[in-house]
Amino acid sequence: MMRATEIIMKKRLGQELTTEEIYTFVVGATNGSFEDYQLSALLMAICLNGMTDRETVDLTMAMAYSGSILDLSAIPGAKVDKHSTGGVGDTTTLIAAPLAAACGAKVAKMSGRGLGFTGGTLDKLESIPGMRIDLSKERFIQQVKEIGIAVIGQTAELAPADKTLYALRDVTATVDSLPLVTSSILSKKIAAGCDAVVLDVKTGTGAVMPTAELSVKLAETMVRIGSLTGRRFSALVTDMNQPLGLYVGNALEVKEAVDALSGRAEGPLLDVSLQLAAQMIRTSGLAATTQEALVRLRAKLDSGEGLKKLAEMIKAQGGDPRVTQDTGLLPQAEKIIPLPAAEGGFVAAMKTSDIGYAAQALGAGRVKKTDNIDPAVGLVMKKRLGEPIEKGEPWCELHVNPGSDVEEATRMLESALAVSREPAPVPSLVHAVIE
Repeated sequence: MMRATEIIMKKRLGQELTTEEIYTFVVGATNGSFEDYQLSALLMAICLNGMTDRETVDLTMAMAYSGSILDLSAIPGAKVDKHSTGGVGDTTTLIAAPLAAACGAKVAKMSGRGLGFTGGTLDKLESIPGMRIDLSKERFIQQVKEIGIAVIGQTAELAPADKTLYALRDVTATVDSLPLVTSSILSKKIAAGCDAVVLDVKTGTGAVMPTAELSVKLAETMVRIGSLTGRRFSALVTDMNQPLGLYVGNALEVKEAVDALSGRAEGPLLDVSLQLAAQMIRTSGLAATTQEALVRLRAKLDSGEGLKKLAEMIKAQGGDPRVTQDTGLLPQAEKIIPLPAAEGGFVAAMKTSDIGYAAQALGAGRVKKTDNIDPAVGLVMKKRLGEPIEKGEPWCELHVNPGSDVEEATRMLESALAVSREPAPVPSLVHAVIE
């Protein structure tokens, strides 16, 4: 049997690991035969010396097969999933997935929870009264067959090696290594069984990758490696220099998704959701071009079929579908506090991560995975980049309950907004499309 030290030494010297050595490393992470300090040493060696495409594919597949692989073959047609690298006010799944399903896509999606400043789709869904995200594999597959869409939590059996390695990456400053980010994300998507995956790679002040160049590089790497595994991958690099939607918080974001699907709300959130849904339609083989897909999606939006599909999914997963007609049935905060601008001018910049952390302080997010969240609290943005603002005019509203840390949230928000005398350029919503 290969020793951990031999594999660590080889990668430390910048040499290419064999398929067998990579699988040995992943097995060691899964069954505990490699110590945490050995895994950490190898992660750092990979971070410093990189991996070839072949190594990254081997690492991805080894991690995917470290647990069970979900068999979706009983679902007819191409199965499609979507993954976001995480953002603030990023409610695209609740808009893009129902619209894609209304166009005939089979959306079999496994999502995550929020941690830190980023929101989680599962937390948003659970703010809907009665909504369940813990369906059995059999029920998950049956629901996608029947109505074309299901969104549930990832089971512990899928890619268990990633859980171990990600925890170590988080404490060893190796999170942003391209081979490690790529294998972490793609292994879970491959284990989830879909034929096609659309990636939403964020960039800006509320993203893991702070610059467009780094985000494009990550997107290109993931699409290239993902395609080498035999699945169909595409990616959008989208802007996170301000919250994507105007609402930040779980029930608040569900309300905004319903408003968008109802035709009551236009803007960046809907625009990016339509672009992502178009990629889902195209990679599923249901449209020849992105433009054709967008035309079909707009028709489903205008007819109300996208909203109806969201209601069907909510009902199928035990939730109250009436929220799609009356968002007043969602949890409501007890108090709304406007936050005035300290000076007038034009909104020049936002530190999106601080806006996300402010929502966390109010109770909308977690510091630790075991923390409880308050589905009702959060923020409503009143201004976007480039817009004029007067001194004393509210630029956001805090939706708070008795457990909210209003003082801490206000402190972070006061440093999150930058105002200029002249209008500043507004970044584009979609920086790149990688196919």
